[in-house]
Amino acid sequence: MGRVAAGKTTLTQALKGEQIHYCKTQYINYTDTIIDTPGEYTEVARLGAALALYAYEADIVGLVISANEPFCVFPPNCTCLVNREVVGIVTGVDKPDGNPEQATRWLKLCGCEKIFYVSSYTGEGLSDIIDYLNQP
Repeated sequence: MGRVAAGKTTLTQALKGEQIHYCKTQYINYTDTIIDTPGEYTEVARLGAALALYAYEADIVGLVISANEPFCVFPPNCTCLVNREVVGIVTGVDKPDGNPEQATRWLKLCGCEKIFYVSSYTGEGLSDIIDYLNQP
């Protein structure tokens, strides 16, 4: 979950080993291993209920914030609203205008204890997420 342009779909493509290409997520893409949600569902309160429903379909929920985000859309302590493990994911750590430290502070305020740092384009950090998700 994350706002528009946070890198959710690009991360999904990278984790699945697909060629990265721009693809605007128009609806919830539910595959066998990943649920990719549109950013609008995070930004528009009326659509937030869909995120709550799909969070219950997941084993682990990921809050995604790009390293160059100007603000955080997630409220403090929002992870307590989900009865699943919630991890933080900072995308775009290779962006020259990125500030991964700020994104980390925001994710910690949300309640994320485990935070991953990734670049879907360079592959940095992808193996960390894959290894974590493959643990029994």
